Amino acid sequence: MEQLTSLVTDNKIPVGRTAKTFFDWLNAHAAGLFNAISNAMNWLIDGILTVLETPHPFIFIILAVALTWFLQRRWQPCVLMALGLLFVLNQGYWEETLQSLTLVLAACIVCMAIGVPVGIAAAHRPRLYAWMRPVLDLMQTLPTFVYLIPAIVFFGIGMVPGLLATVIFVLPAPIRLTQLGISSTPPSLIEAATAFGATPRQLLWKVELPSALPQIMTGLNQTIMLSLSMVVIAALVGASGLGVPVVRALNSVNTALGFESGFVIVVVAILLDRMLRMEGRK
Repeated sequence: MEQLTSLVTDNKIPVGRTAKTFFDWLNAHAAGLFNAISNAMNWLIDGILTVLETPHPFIFIILAVALTWFLQRRWQPCVLMALGLLFVLNQGYWEETLQSLTLVLAACIVCMAIGVPVGIAAAHRPRLYAWMRPVLDLMQTLPTFVYLIPAIVFFGIGMVPGLLATVIFVLPAPIRLTQLGISSTPPSLIEAATAFGATPRQLLWKVELPSALPQIMTGLNQTIMLSLSMVVIAALVGASGLGVPVVRALNSVNTALGFESGFVIVVVAILLDRMLRMEGRK
């Protein structure tokens, strides 16, 4: 048995060495591509952060409450939104909250722009989805810290590697839920639209997407929640936001700072969830 064990352990499959060789090759031959991606991500992040930081905090709160009313048409989420944002302002984490929201919104834009079309293609091509499923499982189960290593190598320190790691971790959610929504369209609706002469494009836009809208919105909700859960990990690679005081509290064993910043993250997550929840909409 010991000889058999030695035979297995002495002939190690070079997984790590192969990955290092691959990433070194990419870093040497695709520097232009990574620079273009970095510039595009920086432009997106700077644009969103500028929009969020421009209004006064009280104007921002009023606009957030108005958006919540537009989406929910109920006064309870509006009151919760106002109280939650006032609490964040009271605790002194307003700037960090806006920076985290920037990361979340940027990740949502990238993930939904990629995830919804890919989910539609996967719903229409079952073989494609069967091939994609293990890749999506790998993206969600591989430890997030592993994403940060090549992200730092390719993009350096800052918001961009944090955004990239967030996108890789979050992207399977909108793909899966969009695929579920499109493939769950009632056959009777498809048959009726086809009988009236609907083209494939009309079938997609007027039947399948409206039918799949609840699942797509759930995918957006999950994208936001998962992105917000990455703020602490993104702070480890230099991303600004609410993760920074959490990391600082961990390094200094500061219970008060850790509880404050962690509770603010929870409040922001609850506010975003209540704003985008489908229940109760008219």
